Amino acid sequence: MMVRNVIKEITEEKLENYFKRTEEAIKIIKKGMPPKRSLLYDVAKDFLLMIESYFEDAKAFKERGDYVTAFASLNYAYGWIDAGVRLGIFDVGDDDVRFTLAK
Repeated sequence: MMVRNVIKEITEEKLENYFKRTEEAIKIIKKGMPPKRSLLYDVAKDFLLMIESYFEDAKAFKERGDYVTAFASLNYAYGWIDAGVRLGIFDVGDDDVRFTLAK
């Protein structure tokens, strides 16, 4: 089997695209937080802490020129985002372009 267009490096352009997508997703999930009186509110805050921590880590790694670890951190952040959305912790409406909403 022949594999084409194998990407062997993480370019600044690709990394910036992932930063932008992750930042947009964070803004959306913050709007979709459960009400403060909900039992899920504390869970959502915990998820958001993990998401924002990985996002900030990604920024620090990028500043040091470590694009691979920055990219990995962004993927961890987005994994937490998708997990929170899929579990119903964050309400993102019907946005199945940015988020995994399959039932």
